[in-house]
Order: sequence, then structure tokens, then C-alpha cells
Amino acid sequence: MPNIFTLVNKPISIMRQEYPGQKRFLVAVDSIIFGFDGYNIKLLLVQRSLSPETGKWSLMGGFVHPEEDPGAAASRVLQERTGLKDVYIEQFHVFGKPDRDPVERTITIAYFALIDIQQYEQQLTEENNPEWFLLDAMPEMVFDHAEMVAQALRQLRYKAALHPILFQLLPGRFTIPQLQALYEGVYQTKFDDRNFSRKLLSTGLLVKLAEKDKLSSKKGAFYYQLDQSNYEQKFGSFLNLVPNPDKFF
Repeated sequence: MPNIFTLVNKPISIMRQEYPGQKRFLVAVDSIIFGFDGYNIKLLLVQRSLSPETGKWSLMGGFVHPEEDPGAAASRVLQERTGLKDVYIEQFHVFGKPDRDPVERTITIAYFALIDIQQYEQQLTEENNPEWFLLDAMPEMVFDHAEMVAQALRQLRYKAALHPILFQLLPGRFTIPQLQALYEGVYQTKFDDRNFSRKLLSTGLLVKLAEKDKLSSKKGAFYYQLDQSNYEQKFGSFLNLVPNPDKFF
């Protein structure tokens, strides 16, 4: 069975000889970029520069080149559209409804990226007017991009309930309140402060530092770091951090 990339990249005359009746379609990649600024989880969008719906809000998308694999294409498009590079990116779904793109039949391979906004803020280019939006205040988006964001968020919640993937959104040192704010933003719910802190510290994945963040409160909150030496051995220790995770999927 031929893969879709082979069909897209073959000349039409050859394709019709080998695969009679097979119509041409395009393969694209789109990235849903989640960022955390220390207080809120946000989504990065750009203004669409192509017709139709020029100027409306869009995910970071582009077409796969003949010589590329989808992962390389996603990284290239992300850098071209936003200036961002060397970020955590993961494939999560394929969207292929026949009418999803009004111009031409297009199948898109979707990725989500996780970044610490403060760390990557200087990389962002002003081209395409990128803007961060709160998850509960997202604007109207083109095509099926709102559906793609919803699916990406479900996948992120699923993975975060099993593993410490959300640490990709944090700076090198962070406080327990910051980490709790991140989890509450992703799950759009409130966790009990005492239980969250107790469960988090019981994972054995955090190293307490001597310094405190004294900007958030008079008493201050100690900074922590992720213990990289025990990361792989205790990767599954976050299984019980989110209570009743099934209700979020």
C-alpha cells in the first residue's frame, strides 16, 4: 500500500499509470504551541497571510516538502512562521476531513509544542503578528484549527496525568505555586493546595533550592529544580498527581 507522501510527490502522469483513479491531495503540518509565562498557560497564534480568510487567526502551518519527513517539516515551518527553534515538539494526530480546507484537499499532520515563554520570548519574530492568548479567551480561528487545539489540549492533559511532561513549559527553577498554576491552567480547574504540594513532593523528582521567590508573597516560596538524575527511574511517579484524570479527556 503506497503512503500518502509518495502519492503527493509523484508526477501526476506517473501516478495515474500506477494508481488509476487516485486524485492528487496535499500534505501539511500544523503546530499547536502552548506556552507558560509563570502565571498562565497560553496559546500562540499568527495572522493568516494567505487567501481565503487572510488576516484571521491561525495555527503555524505549512506544506511538507518532497525531501522532508513530517517532523523536519514541522520544525522548519515553526521556525519560519515564528522564529522559534529547538523547542519540544510532538506529533499527536492527523486531520483529514475532505472539506477541511476550502482551497484543495489537504491532510495535515498535527504537532503540539511546549515552551517557557520567558525563555523563548526573544526568538519570536514580529512577522505574521504572533500573539499569545489565554486558553479561555481564544479568538475565532480559520478552518478546523479550533478543533485541532481542543484535540491537542486533550492529548496534553492525558500525557500530563501520566508523566511530568509539563516541566517542558517551566524555567530551570520554579516554585510549587508556579507549578500548581501551570497544572490548573492546563486542566482548567482548581487543585487543593495542600494535597497538590504533598503529592508533588512525594514523587521524588524535585530538588529544593536555598533561594526563595519573594516577589509573589512576603513569606516567599522556595525554588525547586527537576532532579534529572532520577528522571527516568521515577518517570511514572506522576500517575496520582491529577485526581480523577478521566474526567478531563
